Amino acid sequence: MRKYGLSVFFLVVLAIAITLACGSSPAPRILQSVSLSPPTADAQGSPMQFTATGYFNDQPSSAKLLAANWGACYQNQRTTAVSVNTDGVAQCAAGAVGTYTVWAWAESAADSCGGNNGEVPANPCGGASECQPTGTAQLTCP
Repeated sequence: MRKYGLSVFFLVVLAIAITLACGSSPAPRILQSVSLSPPTADAQGSPMQFTATGYFNDQPSSAKLLAANWGACYQNQRTTAVSVNTDGVAQCAAGAVGTYTVWAWAESAADSCGGNNGEVPANPCGGASECQPTGTAQLTCP
């Protein structure tokens, strides 16, 4: 009986160690802000590539956002005069003239809207979001 007691003791200690190790997961990095580059661009009749960079609360503190949501506004209203694809390439529609706001947002683990589940931020055209960090840039169409 004595030889099994020591084995059982080690198995119990091992089980406790595994349980404690599995229960302690690191906190997720939280996206705090987004910026777009270039901050201003002149389309001159050609598509323009924008890049969204996210800034986080933990290392690495900045990274290109591969899963950003993109759109465009004119005078704080959504528009179809500029289209932006999922890779951040903006294109002026035929006849579009003026300066438009290109925006990108990404979901944050610290969603202040209580589980927004991928919905568009409350005000992407205004350049700020109550739900997810949003970045903006300006695009001039000929």
